[in-house]
Amino acid sequence: MSTFPAGTAPIKAEFLLSSSIAPSSIPDDDAAEGGMSRTAGVSRLGEDVRSNGGGRKKMSKEEKKAQRGQNKGRRFGKIRDDLDLCWKIASGSVCEFGPDQCRFNHDIKSYLEAKPSDLRIPRVSEIQDDPPFLPDSAPPSDELSPESICPLFAETGTCNFGYKCRFLRSHVRKTDDGSVELLTDEDKKANTAISAKEVNFVGAEVQKLLRSKKYPFPVSDAFQEEQRAAEEAERKAIEARKALAASEMDVDATETTIEKRTGEASPLAQIDTPDVPGRFSEKKRLHWSGKTYLAPLTTVGNLPFRRLCVTLGADITCGEMGLATSFLQGSKEEWSLVRRHPSERTFGVQVAGNKPNTLVPTAEVIAKEIGSNVDFVDINCGCPIDLVFKSGSGSALLDAPGKLGRIIVGMNKALGDIPVTVKLRTGVKDGKNTLHGRTRQQRYTKLADWDMSNNQEEDLAPIPIFGGGDCFSSEDYWGAIEREAEWDISARERLELIRQYSEFGLSHFGTDTAGVNATRRYLCEALSFQYRYVPIGLLESLPGRINDRAPAFRGRNELESLLASDQSQDWVKISEMFLGPAHEAWSFTPKHKSNAYESQG
Repeated sequence: MSTFPAGTAPIKAEFLLSSSIAPSSIPDDDAAEGGMSRTAGVSRLGEDVRSNGGGRKKMSKEEKKAQRGQNKGRRFGKIRDDLDLCWKIASGSVCEFGPDQCRFNHDIKSYLEAKPSDLRIPRVSEIQDDPPFLPDSAPPSDELSPESICPLFAETGTCNFGYKCRFLRSHVRKTDDGSVELLTDEDKKANTAISAKEVNFVGAEVQKLLRSKKYPFPVSDAFQEEQRAAEEAERKAIEARKALAASEMDVDATETTIEKRTGEASPLAQIDTPDVPGRFSEKKRLHWSGKTYLAPLTTVGNLPFRRLCVTLGADITCGEMGLATSFLQGSKEEWSLVRRHPSERTFGVQVAGNKPNTLVPTAEVIAKEIGSNVDFVDINCGCPIDLVFKSGSGSALLDAPGKLGRIIVGMNKALGDIPVTVKLRTGVKDGKNTLHGRTRQQRYTKLADWDMSNNQEEDLAPIPIFGGGDCFSSEDYWGAIEREAEWDISARERLELIRQYSEFGLSHFGTDTAGVNATRRYLCEALSFQYRYVPIGLLESLPGRINDRAPAFRGRNELESLLASDQSQDWVKISEMFLGPAHEAWSFTPKHKSNAYESQG
């Protein structure tokens, strides 16, 4: 067995690409928060791969520095069809503006002639282990072929995107006059009306009221009034204590003793204080014992990803972190984060903020608009990102226990019977522990402190506590187990999960051109993390550790090597297996500069 430096994944010798076992450079998640430039064309080995001769040359110190950090100026514009068909016409309805006044195209025939060819999601069995991986076997564009299966239509019996769907062949038929008409599977539509329909849609009218600051917040207003009254009472109490302390300096010691013995009330005792608040609403019970909890993951933890994790055994899911200020501004993008699929059996919404006067109203509107489909609301006190931390949100709240207490009390009132949970870290800095098993300072560079989590659980009252961090293997999750419980997932099995993600993404984002591109973008975001996984069959010893970095290695076949690529153009190539060729105007700019090399479609 080889001897590896600390922090290096123990790759078997036959899979190493060089004799050096030093870990390859991995994108720095901390450094990715800085930098504004958008540099492309750099490999992870610190070599420029764009030289005219096709060879490699060593990078200068300035070039190496330029490849670190984050592409903060990322923009993902929408790409539409050349002839943008009217949505009403596309879905088989009647446009109230008519062809003369509507700014969109109404000619279905001309639209279909100019529309890109239909897509087809292949079975994984059709994909080969070696390049070109997927032979060109797309059905002719002029045929109605059952091979082109629309995920939305297959799941619900109808496709809301109508003629704009990129899988149109699966839900149209030719008429006698040669035109095509849309189909609907009424039985499937009726049977899946509840089981397959996403919930937690916040309508345009509510968003408009929020943007115009006309949305009513009676509970939040009452709470803020209580807070102002309590603060005023506290101020008066402090003044009274100061006055009493000053007067007592002039009081004879004997008189003071007599006063204490007779029990005469002091001026401080006469200060009127707010009434004891009534009991909170009885909360719904969260039965979490023995269940698995998929923690919220920004960008990656979207609805398609959560659906995929549910199929793999996740019992409790939580939406991506949403900002309280953006919720209150009626942001369409922010409110899309609360959407829930029926397969998510226990579902929560996570919010981040730094003040009671934003988090409490956010909790109130969540309870009022989507409360029947939310099982809990989680307060983010764990996010370590500088942008969030410096605003006083996320893990910064751990250093403001008084404010955090007011936030929890206010949200608890505003949410009615919906329980409140809190995502914590062990503290802000090492050695200053206040339950995520890491401090904010540690980020992901050190392993989670599970002893701290266990000690906290012993010290607290019997409340549900989930310890998070470093669940990177079945041994991490279950503890000491038999070796055969580990899943040495093959490249094909991983590819099947990517195929499922693609279908879930199309069902969520849409099957039109814009939906396909959105699915491709978020699939590439997911692959930007998944490529770091080292198959356990390549390791000399188990279990793998989340913060171990692998030396340059090859997979057991070319497909596994492709899935381990750190180059974003390879992530786009993987997406094209299931979503077809990327539009020439579409590009993916990865979060990390070091992954950005020729990532255009």
